Amino acid sequence: MKVLMINGSSNENGCTFMALSEIAETLRLQNIDSEIIQLGKAAYRDCIACMGCRKKGNSRCVFDDDLVNRIIEKAETSDGFVFGSPVYYAHPSGRLLSVLDRAFYAGSQAFRFKPGAAVVSARRAGTTAALDVINKYFGINQMPVVTSSYWNMVHGKTPEEVRQDKEGLQTMRNLAKAMAQLLREKAPAEGAYEYGTMTNFIREI
Repeated sequence: MKVLMINGSSNENGCTFMALSEIAETLRLQNIDSEIIQLGKAAYRDCIACMGCRKKGNSRCVFDDDLVNRIIEKAETSDGFVFGSPVYYAHPSGRLLSVLDRAFYAGSQAFRFKPGAAVVSARRAGTTAALDVINKYFGINQMPVVTSSYWNMVHGKTPEEVRQDKEGLQTMRNLAKAMAQLLREKAPAEGAYEYGTMTNFIREI
């Protein structure tokens, strides 16, 4: 089993990557493979509704910038998905949305019925609105939405601050365990999930 993750941040080793890495490590402990695709600082054109992918009938975007069609190909052999993004003005990054618009429109069959999770990172606010945007891709494509013991978010301006968000990292681990449960279709072992950790915004540095 394999989970495909996308880091929608232009900072490849930033806060969003920290959250996805926590998920990846927990999945590894659950004997589930994962891969993180970095969108990085490249520019990705958005979908222009040309219908070229539908006319050709090959589940590929006609704008072959290498990444979107590669994601579709990887999605075909993946069992679950996690899409991560920093919060920009209470929504996900534009590059992530451009990639998902094209990937889901051209290659919807590669994602359908497979579980998906949204993860966001923020300094402070706008997280639930950003999560809602990403979750709509799952909802329109008949995909089970993976949740956790809190909203799927971490807080911090830097990776070092995210490391102090103990509740956020706990949420990432519980998210990974919930994903593993869905993929295996069996109940988790007693005590598998973590509870009790609460992190406030104000931390001692």
